[in-house]
Amino acid sequence: MTQTIINNGLLIDGTGAEPTKGKIVVVSGNRIDYVGDEAGYTPTGNETKIDAQGGAIVPGFIDTHVHMMMEYSPVAERLATPFSFMYYQAAEYLKTTLHAGVTSVRDALGTDLGVKKAVEDGLISGPRMQLSINALTTTGGHGDGYTVSGNTVDLLASEYPGMPNGMCDGVEEVRKKTREMLRAGAEVIKVHATGGVLSATDHPEFTQFSLEELKVIVEEGKFRKNTRVMAHAQGAEGIKNAVRAGIHSIEHGIFIDDEAIDLMIENGTYLVPTLLAPIAVLETADATGMPASAVQKSKEVIDHHVESFTKAYKAGVKIAMGTDAGVFKHGTNLRELELMCNAGMTPMDAIVASTKTAAECLGWEENVGTIETGKLADIVIVKGNPLEDIKSLANHDTIQVVIKDGKIEKDIR
Repeated sequence: MTQTIINNGLLIDGTGAEPTKGKIVVVSGNRIDYVGDEAGYTPTGNETKIDAQGGAIVPGFIDTHVHMMMEYSPVAERLATPFSFMYYQAAEYLKTTLHAGVTSVRDALGTDLGVKKAVEDGLISGPRMQLSINALTTTGGHGDGYTVSGNTVDLLASEYPGMPNGMCDGVEEVRKKTREMLRAGAEVIKVHATGGVLSATDHPEFTQFSLEELKVIVEEGKFRKNTRVMAHAQGAEGIKNAVRAGIHSIEHGIFIDDEAIDLMIENGTYLVPTLLAPIAVLETADATGMPASAVQKSKEVIDHHVESFTKAYKAGVKIAMGTDAGVFKHGTNLRELELMCNAGMTPMDAIVASTKTAAECLGWEENVGTIETGKLADIVIVKGNPLEDIKSLANHDTIQVVIKDGKIEKDIR
């Protein structure tokens, strides 16, 4: 078996340990075979070398909140686009995301099992995916495409083979819908515990689903397939309901209060902040035809969002990087690290949040998230030192080499 040696770089292994120079990473097949001093490795004579050229060698980045089957566009454009076209668009989104250095993602609704299989079987290139299929939502809540005109306009087709509709109200409907998502291939259950920025008929602070309903969702996931639950939760009461119900991760967390932080720490709940989401909504509003209500709500929440993130980070809440890519352009994922640092996180902690902690959030820590012997060879070579210039990661030219599962997916050295 041919082995690949990566050398001449600054190793940032994702564990939070101090970066080291003079180390090599040896890849054998799709696994990391050796990490350490070059003198400690005995060559087989069948190696190829990848010269990091003095850049950083880091784990493949992980985005725990994306929507790979969409990229927000004007309603008229969506209505004029044939249904199947979105699959061909998604192939480009997946490739762009991978080339940005993101080798694993958790899809927060909209991507079906066929897309994941296409990546796994090598028909298209993209990050490995953990699917939620579709989100559970209440009538009139975030995810209900009903508009004030009385018409319904969904970001994606709300129901087609392999994509159950997520609308449900009451304990028994919630139980059935959870089972439908699991049947369709969900590896994590997504629920909208509060209103949101993009929905026309609610507000981020509105609470959706009762505590009893949320507990049923968690129960169904746990006892049927040991499946975790992720909750879109922006208002404080909805966040606390989700944590009390046993939900694994809070997405967005815009209006976190002290009680919510205490509960999250007590229960080991992850925060996936998506600081980029409201900023990108404002940046792309004109080009994408973003509703005026979404623009106004984005303006209202941005400062609260940053304050909540900073408070949670300083208190010790576990933070996993996530972006909400799909609401805005794919491939811009690593802008999130700069935003986390601007809000008080150290560059090293931002990298750990985007690798090790993100892998733990997905339950994939045994295979990805750090550069350690035995793990899958998901490795990125970065030009320069991202600890000195975290913003540079958002530039695709900075991402020199992307290796996923031992295969070189990008090399622009």
